[in-house]
Amino acid sequence: MNSNNDDENIVWFAMSAPYRRELKAKEQLTAMGIESFVPMTKAIVERRGTKKRALVPAIHNLIFVHTTKELITRAKQVIGYLQYHTHPVNGKNTPTIVPDKAMEQFISITNERIEEITFLQPGEIDIKKGTKVRIHGGAFDGTEGIFIKIRGKRNRRVVVLIEGLAAVAINTEISPDLIELL
Repeated sequence: MNSNNDDENIVWFAMSAPYRRELKAKEQLTAMGIESFVPMTKAIVERRGTKKRALVPAIHNLIFVHTTKELITRAKQVIGYLQYHTHPVNGKNTPTIVPDKAMEQFISITNERIEEITFLQPGEIDIKKGTKVRIHGGAFDGTEGIFIKIRGKRNRRVVVLIEGLAAVAINTEISPDLIELL
């Protein structure tokens, strides 16, 4: 995550839409012509007394917005509940910007392989205990992450992490000959 003062660059802002309004915010941003992404997962939901599987936001209140600083400022005026995720820089809270490469990988994995992944809270894993790797071949070709043991799982997994915001573990066992240490 880095911060960039150039207001004209299109970057991925990590945003919060409190009270589970991430899908409403996404809809409003789309209507304004602004790209956004809400990671989704399948879950059993109960509606009108019946239970069924449905796509729901995987991380409540989190939405990633791909735009310029100027446009997100205007969007925040229209969508009053939309807030920046921030992190401290020199004693000031600074909007969190996710690098394009990390976001592309995260979107690719969470969109295409929804059955083969598990979302984790960033605090659930200790990345210092893991090894940085890249997968070569197979369904997750090109994916970079941390190879780490996850509580409750027998074998180590590759975890793609957006530091401090989101983590997703690949449930599929990856053959060791497909893993390159970085």
